[in-house]
Amino acid sequence: MQKRHLGRTDLLVSKVCLGTMTWGQQNTEADGHAQMDFALDRGVNFLDTAELYSIPPMAETQGSTERIIGSWLKARRNRDKVIIASKVVGRTPQDWLRGGRPSKLVRADIMDAIEKSLKRLGTDYLDLYQIHFPERRAAWGANPTRVGAWPPRRDEDETPIAETLAVFDELVKAGKIRHLGLSNESSWGVMRFLFESEKGIGPRVASLQNAYNLVNRTFEVNLAEVSDREDVSLLAYSPLAQGYLTGKYDHGARPAGARTTLFNRGQRYEKPNAAQVLLEYNELARGFGMEPALFANAFVVSRPFVTSSIIGATSIAQLEVALNAADVEFTKEMLEAVDAIHQRTGNPCP
Repeated sequence: MQKRHLGRTDLLVSKVCLGTMTWGQQNTEADGHAQMDFALDRGVNFLDTAELYSIPPMAETQGSTERIIGSWLKARRNRDKVIIASKVVGRTPQDWLRGGRPSKLVRADIMDAIEKSLKRLGTDYLDLYQIHFPERRAAWGANPTRVGAWPPRRDEDETPIAETLAVFDELVKAGKIRHLGLSNESSWGVMRFLFESEKGIGPRVASLQNAYNLVNRTFEVNLAEVSDREDVSLLAYSPLAQGYLTGKYDHGARPAGARTTLFNRGQRYEKPNAAQVLLEYNELARGFGMEPALFANAFVVSRPFVTSSIIGATSIAQLEVALNAADVEFTKEMLEAVDAIHQRTGNPCP
């Protein structure tokens, strides 16, 4: 599988990254091990996890995904064969992450998070450590601001980005992390982190993990230019729009065992007009003789500004379809058909 540079670093990551957030709830430890074995055999060298996982977040299962990766690394003795990315949460009231208090992007909380992640993973370092979502109120994250409600109220105790970045500088110098990444960030946030690092305060941002798929192409509006000109790699998550671009939820279906059926967490993809647009893309894929899941994954991995597409699966069969997308030629005809729908419908699921 093709490898691409992560930002301006010397890391070469596979153009498909194995997401892991289902391991510990929908998937067992054995399932997780089997998926990693299968993906590694297919050329994937990039794993993405987070202290918050598995999803949906619960105190009882928090950290389970990292522990599953850790037991696999111990059993396979292959830490040098994989690039591991994890995440620290931003501001969150989920006090079970920090032993009974809310979490912020301050030194004590970041240090607590990294030490626990390293212990669960059974490794001395992370290749990429990402801020899961901003501490400030922004368009995404734990405290999203409704579209049209700008400017948002600012929290009086908001931690300055420079202060947060200085902590990551400590982690790099201590050898606990190699590189810094962001997630669910805006153009302003990315540029502010870059500005502070250029002043010498901390490490340069290598990557940005944001949602990107057929029904959410907002990354293309401003962030694609930031990514290109500043060499900040996009790690695109949710290429299947949380499963809605597989076709399994078409016409209101809720199959047993599916994430939306189990957890009722699909609100991002259940907005007005979303069902009609999702169905149109799924029918378009079928018109090209492809499974909707293969088509949607192939669209994301083919975009020139996507360094790696983060895929998720609850079965080896699903994983195989996602990996096969890396070999699909997404043709000019396909792209023109996709753009024709996008021109009429925009981004129904930002």
